[in-house]
Amino acid sequence: MVLGHGFNSRFPPLKPMTRSLKKGPFIDSRLLEKLEGKSASTAEMIKTWARSSQISPEMVGFLFGVYNGKTHLEVRVTEDMVGHRLGEFSPTKKFVRHGGKMQKELEQKKKEAEITAAKAAKSETPAAKKK
Repeated sequence: MVLGHGFNSRFPPLKPMTRSLKKGPFIDSRLLEKLEGKSASTAEMIKTWARSSQISPEMVGFLFGVYNGKTHLEVRVTEDMVGHRLGEFSPTKKFVRHGGKMQKELEQKKKEAEITAAKAAKSETPAAKKK
């Protein structure tokens, strides 16, 4: 019998453990050092690899470059983000798309329809200018 994995209806799945209130939120110390003495309006992008750092109210307005495993993605911190982690706003995986052959055909038809609509709009404008 496995406890807490939902395989058995007698034991509900376990919730992830949260950080102790006694410890407080985790904020990388080097990240705080980079913020000291800077104002949000004049500071340039602050590069960081600390995706697990929580966003504190002091960080609001700053622009962070959060590393996603390949590049640093720009994240401008707003008040709504306080309490979340920096890594939540820098996705590590790139969504390509669903579909395949059918999806390509649909996109091709859509692109052709846009081209014909643009040509039709273009041909109407010179006639309107002549009047």
